Amino acid sequence: MTQPTAEHVGLLLREARGEKGWTQGQLASELGTSQSAIARMEQGKQNLSLRMIERLESIFGRTIVKVGKRQMTHLRVEGGRTLSGSVDVNSSKNAGVALLCASLINRGTTTLRRLARIEEVNRIVEVLTSIGVECTWLNGNDLRIRRPETLDLASMDVEAARRTRSVIMLLGPLLDEAASYQLPYAGGCDLGTRTVEPHMQALRQFGLSVEAKSGFYSVQAPPADGDNRTFVLTERGDTVTENAIMAAAHRSGTTVIRNASPNYMVQDLCFYLQRLGVVIDGIGTTTLKITGRPAIDVDIEYFPSEDPIEAMSLITAGIVTNSEVTICRVPIEFMEIELATLEQMGQKLDISGEYFARNGRTRLVDVTTKPSRLRAPEDKIHPMPFPGLNIDNLPFFAVIAGNAEGQTMIHDWVYENRAIYLTELNKLGAQVQLLDPHRIYVNGPTKWRGAEVGCPPALRPAACLLLAMLAARGTSELRNIYVIERGYEDLAERLNTIGAKIEYFQD
Repeated sequence: MTQPTAEHVGLLLREARGEKGWTQGQLASELGTSQSAIARMEQGKQNLSLRMIERLESIFGRTIVKVGKRQMTHLRVEGGRTLSGSVDVNSSKNAGVALLCASLINRGTTTLRRLARIEEVNRIVEVLTSIGVECTWLNGNDLRIRRPETLDLASMDVEAARRTRSVIMLLGPLLDEAASYQLPYAGGCDLGTRTVEPHMQALRQFGLSVEAKSGFYSVQAPPADGDNRTFVLTERGDTVTENAIMAAAHRSGTTVIRNASPNYMVQDLCFYLQRLGVVIDGIGTTTLKITGRPAIDVDIEYFPSEDPIEAMSLITAGIVTNSEVTICRVPIEFMEIELATLEQMGQKLDISGEYFARNGRTRLVDVTTKPSRLRAPEDKIHPMPFPGLNIDNLPFFAVIAGNAEGQTMIHDWVYENRAIYLTELNKLGAQVQLLDPHRIYVNGPTKWRGAEVGCPPALRPAACLLLAMLAARGTSELRNIYVIERGYEDLAERLNTIGAKIEYFQD
């Protein structure tokens, strides 16, 4: 099928907006972008990602354009521009995925407000829909979820499930859904061997039996019981903790989980479950006490909190372009170490007073970056479990260190090969030296220069390349951005609202 031109799509978009009776400003507000971005779309000056087309079609309730087989989407970046203005942080990808899985516990209607419409979320929605869950997008980014009395687990969309590692998080909410069923092996980012054994160790505490067979996990449900149980997680992992919490939430009795992750997505999940009537003590600590409810039927709406990883991405954009930019709605509890590290490197930041997120629990601030002269930190930069520096925020310091005087060591002890992907920054002029699969030296300052680079198969290193391209003189191309779309909603469009010049294109 012939692919539609940007001009043709722009014409159809104008027609759809006209039928709705909206101004460009109204459509921009609905999409969370700028009026100038809508104008570029309608003038055919901006190619749209398939995800953006899907969002527009959801808003207008009609087909904007029919496309054939998916083509790879790329980004073209005109770098070296100074950014300005303000941009809001979107809701958390990781919290959103957990909440989608947790909605299966509820026999009532769950409406998730301002949910990030990213590829990772789309894959989980596809999986839920395939097993009989009614998922309806309302007003752009609100998702209404209604599950049937009995889930059709045998009809699960295997292809969608294999494209996301998050499918492993269905084990907790599906704990005793059926006597036996199969779940496809988890996929997602290529970050080396991230074993699922910690999940299995946690869920065995509830009597769940899981055996790996021919590309599937073969699951045997535990018998019903009202037992109290206490156990220790041998790995303080976020998704492992979430799986254990979801299993405990719909079992009778009280479960105590020690060495639990208190990270942002875990807290959001707990806030949601509390709204369902599950009693949870110790939120924000490493010991959780959960008194479950075996039958939950509640109509609820919930706002996932803002994403600290996206917040760090946007802050990095301001820093590497030496710009004054305000990033609004930053979840400060989960960013304090990152901001303190930046200030130790000489980065000037203005931080507003605190206010609450829409969930009424998470504390937010606005952070303004100021043009600064950076220096390498005296010690290495490395992640730690919350409240330490977040493992997913660590890669952004490779880009930031590229702007700093001196040599910075970055130690990613969690993933076997993510540090290797950060050496791709060298194609843009960086001086990144790989010491081993976990450690790099970054020597600065960098004279960033434009280049054509393919996206690595890992989300955060791919985003780092895009951010470095903002600082690189000349024009850069980032090829095959699907991995970025897995974790960010309209990142390019939103960077454009603060002065970047990024456009989508396809071969």
